[in-house]
Amino acid sequence: MTYLVDSHCHLDRLDLDAFGGSLANLISEAQKLDVKTILCIGIDLENAKAVTDIAQQFPNVYASIGLHPSENEGEEATVERLIELAQAPKVVAIGETGLDYHYEHTPKELQHERFNMHITAAQTLKKPLIIHTRKAQEDTLSILREHQVDSGVFHCFTEEYEMAKAGLDLGLYISFSGIITFKNAEDLRATVKKIPLERILVETDAPYLTPVPHRGKANFPGYTRFVAECIASLKGISYEEVAEVTTNNFMNLFNLNRSA
Repeated sequence: MTYLVDSHCHLDRLDLDAFGGSLANLISEAQKLDVKTILCIGIDLENAKAVTDIAQQFPNVYASIGLHPSENEGEEATVERLIELAQAPKVVAIGETGLDYHYEHTPKELQHERFNMHITAAQTLKKPLIIHTRKAQEDTLSILREHQVDSGVFHCFTEEYEMAKAGLDLGLYISFSGIITFKNAEDLRATVKKIPLERILVETDAPYLTPVPHRGKANFPGYTRFVAECIASLKGISYEEVAEVTTNNFMNLFNLNRSA
């Protein structure tokens, strides 16, 4: 059966009013758009319990543990603490982590320290990394190469093709969000065309970055469908092929067994 995976969203941050206040209803509505599996992303150590609790409530929801490079409230990360939190059931990845030089919320030195911690935790646990990188191409690649990182994904990719190619050379996947549907994203769509489908994931990053044709409305995992349809159009292939291959990619990266 053809279905999609939303490989990156924030279920604990979604407005559920349109779904009767029910996360179960939201997930059911996503399934009507072929989105059957969801990865709920950790962004700080305080929301680790929220994302892991959600993952345990729903059979096709998984979680990650991480401290976003721009988050500065609450508990600071350590390798030991990341490893401890990642023992929760259905945690399949470490992140999101990485470098963000667009917003200067966190000093670069601290971002580097955190990124190194997450990489160490991921490699200790043999789990893939979910990598956030923005305006930090050189340093992101330098740190990944230093640690010989070969398992992970550049999530919500918006950088130049050269960075995507460097990530592919390391063995990483490239994930695209609703940004590829935006009017001003011609360069990014050109990059999508160049990336082999076998190395692409799809995501919403909901509640952010709602794709066309729903720009201006709240995002939710079901809208992964519009990202997949955009990729199919750009590559001149069927939506079903995009769904089939990107779902297999997700299962391979996160070491999961695909359901029917």
